[in-house]
Amino acid sequence: MEKARFTKNKELGVHSEYTEKLSYDKALQTRKFHEQLPGYNPTALVSLDSLADKLGVQKIWIKDESTRFGLNAFKSLGGSYGVCSSLAKLLGKELDTLTFAQLKDLVRQNLQGMHIVTATDGNHGRGIAWISGLLGLPVDIYMPKGTTQARIKAIENLGGTVHVTDVYFDDTARMASQAAEENNWLLCQDTTIRPDYLDFPLLCMQGYLTMSLEVWEAIPTDQRPTHIFIQTGAGSLAGSVIGFFANVMQDKKPCMVTVEAGNSDCVRVTAEAADGMLHILTGDICTIMAGLSVGEPCSIGWDILRSHIDAFASCPDSYTAQGMRVLGNPCGSDRRVVSGESGAVGLGYLYEVLTNPVLADQKQALGLNADSRILCFSTEGDTDPESYRSIVWDGSYPVK
Repeated sequence: MEKARFTKNKELGVHSEYTEKLSYDKALQTRKFHEQLPGYNPTALVSLDSLADKLGVQKIWIKDESTRFGLNAFKSLGGSYGVCSSLAKLLGKELDTLTFAQLKDLVRQNLQGMHIVTATDGNHGRGIAWISGLLGLPVDIYMPKGTTQARIKAIENLGGTVHVTDVYFDDTARMASQAAEENNWLLCQDTTIRPDYLDFPLLCMQGYLTMSLEVWEAIPTDQRPTHIFIQTGAGSLAGSVIGFFANVMQDKKPCMVTVEAGNSDCVRVTAEAADGMLHILTGDICTIMAGLSVGEPCSIGWDILRSHIDAFASCPDSYTAQGMRVLGNPCGSDRRVVSGESGAVGLGYLYEVLTNPVLADQKQALGLNADSRILCFSTEGDTDPESYRSIVWDGSYPVK
């Protein structure tokens, strides 16, 4: 099996101006907003005690986002907060001064000609289509080449108009941006597609804080995690999670690790260079981890990650396939977790580090031992059911 690439952070401790924007108080504010949306419930933090015993560590938790708002993924947290905050600003208001019902009324009265537009590999677009539908606004979703029919249909079922392009995600995002500019639509992109596009990505990252806050409240004080493994595409989700835990744990900060798809590890490559530049990957960045198939780091996310992350790992598709199978076929009394291709790579990498002798050096570098308490995030369920079954049942995972 191919060995995961591994890079220790050479810039750990560099000050990030954005970390303070992902504070505990901000998380309380974003959750207050989410609690007003139909279908809000905290998602489960699953304790995999039998797996922890098998792998020789004290604790493994996984946050299961497959039930979030009935959309099978976490992305609706950032998209909903970002869209509603942006619309409130267009109306000359601050979101925290309005109820969701009041915002909806104001949008209906004043912004009915507005279109929402974004690019997505699937989950972000589904969240944007969902919140736009709740607000009664039309939404145009641009999707990259290779997008499966299941992901297209999921967005169309929520009322989104889908445009599938013949390019990868990063260029698709630029096409969405151009459409927004030409039509005077509201661009709601969850990553920094150009140097001056910072507001909405930050709002998305603040929206994701609700997930981290739920985790923080669910873990007993005397069992705080010693390690966090978080999957990374452009770095927006990872930046949000890492920023929050850096704030709340401060001098007791756990060992934090990002995990990427091996074909699109732009964050790890940027960390390895450590030259003050964001490094963009071009060419073939295909991976079964569709939500992580990104060649350009988010500048805000990177600013946070370089300050707090201990190590950056990138994995072949076989690692996330293994994670999906482990979660879907639990040991002992552990609860089953249905985790999609982009959801299972953190757990998949952890499993390999703890069981594969080839990765013994990475296990040692991360300080994993019998006292380790590890937190992972399953950020999506079976968002592409056919692909999920192919991987978990047949061990077959052709790159899309």
